[in-house]
Amino acid sequence: MASAFEAAGRPVPAEIRLKSAEQMLEVDFGDGSRARYSAEYLRVMSPSAEVQGHGPSSRVTVPGKRNVKITGIDPVGTYAVRLTFDDGHDTGLYSWEFLYNHINKHDEAWKNYLRELEMLGMSRDR
Repeated sequence: MASAFEAAGRPVPAEIRLKSAEQMLEVDFGDGSRARYSAEYLRVMSPSAEVQGHGPSSRVTVPGKRNVKITGIDPVGTYAVRLTFDDGHDTGLYSWEFLYNHINKHDEAWKNYLRELEMLGMSRDR
């Protein structure tokens, strides 16, 4: 059965690879698009309620994840993967839609994250 994302004409991953040495997750989509996300980016942008809260005003800025590692990738149905990180975080479901949409959102989201850290007196290292 196709996921709703695929049924809407949006591509699903053809391949997902963890580049352990670089701590990068590479995702090749069926339309030829490729995404490369650092473990740090995926951890601090986690779609989990722990990070995103239950609305924009309850979103949490997560510091100190510069060296976080992905330790597991588990499929969830036909629509997502659950990533496990070495800091114990494993509650985010990274849907195909999340991964695909972040191809274009990555740079802006990262800049906003770095600004938030600075404004809050936080660091990528602690």
